[in-house]
Amino acid sequence: MSTMWQEIRFKVLHSGSRLNLLIGINIAVYIVLGLIGVFERLSTGGGTLSLALNSYLALPSYLPTLLFRFWTPFTFMFMNRGLLTFIFDMLWFFWMGQIFQEYLGNKKLVAIYIFGGLGSAALFLLGFNIFPFLADYRLHATAVGAPGCIMAVIVGTATLLPDYTIFMLFIGAVRLKWLVLVYVIIDVLLLLDEPGESFVHLGGALIGFIFIKQLQRGNDWSRPFERLFQPRPKLKVAVKNSGKFTNARPRQDEIDRILDKISQTGYDSLSKQEKETLFRASSDDKS
Repeated sequence: MSTMWQEIRFKVLHSGSRLNLLIGINIAVYIVLGLIGVFERLSTGGGTLSLALNSYLALPSYLPTLLFRFWTPFTFMFMNRGLLTFIFDMLWFFWMGQIFQEYLGNKKLVAIYIFGGLGSAALFLLGFNIFPFLADYRLHATAVGAPGCIMAVIVGTATLLPDYTIFMLFIGAVRLKWLVLVYVIIDVLLLLDEPGESFVHLGGALIGFIFIKQLQRGNDWSRPFERLFQPRPKLKVAVKNSGKFTNARPRQDEIDRILDKISQTGYDSLSKQEKETLFRASSDDKS
C-alpha cells in the first residue's frame, strides 16, 4: 500500500508532468468532497456541510453572491459533478492532455487550463445574466468548471492538430476536428435543456480555439506562467565549445512556422530537423 501511494505521489508531484498534477488535484477535490458527503449522510442523515462546501467552491450565477465569493472563478476549475461524468472527463483530459503536452509542453497546458476555466466562468455568468429565459434560475444556479477547462484542452489540441486521428470504440478512426465539431454542436443544442453545463463547455471551447490561434500568430498567453516553471539557479561550470551550439531554444517564429505546417499537412510531413527543433522547444517548456 505504501509503495502504491509513493508511486502515485511521485507521478503527481515529482514526475514533472503538470497534466498529472492537474488530474491529481481534480481527483483529490472530488474524493474529499465525496467522502464528506457520504460520512455526513451516514452519520446525520443530512447534507448541510456538503452542500455548503459545494456552494462556496462552485461558481454562482447571481452576481451579488459572486461579489462575496470572489474566489469561486478559480476554485470552480477543480469542481466536478457525477461519478460517471467525472471519470469520463478525466479520461479525456488524460488522452488529449498527453497529446497537447507532447507538442507544446507544461507551461502551455497549465495556461490553457486556467484560461479555459476563466472563459467558462465568463460565458456562464454572461449567459445567465443576459438571457431572459434563465432569470428564474439565476438566483440559485451554480457551475463546476473542470469540464470547461478540459474542453479548452480538447479544442486546443484539435485546433493545433486538426487531422490527428484517434481510434474510438465502435466508431473507428476519427480526426480530432470532426470529434470536436460534434461536441460543440451537441452543447449548442443542449443550451435550453442544460444551459449551465453548455455555457461552461462552450466557454472553454472558445478559449481553447483562440489560445492556439493566438499562439500560431506569435502571441503566447503562457508567458505569465513562466515563473511558475522557472528552475532554481544552480552552480554551473563554463566550458568552451568550438562547435555549433545545438541546444539553444529555437526562435518563436520558427516554432510558429512548424506548428502551422503541422496544422496544414500533419506531423509526419515535418523534416528531421523540424522535428528536432520542435522537440527542443518542448523540452525547454517542460524544464
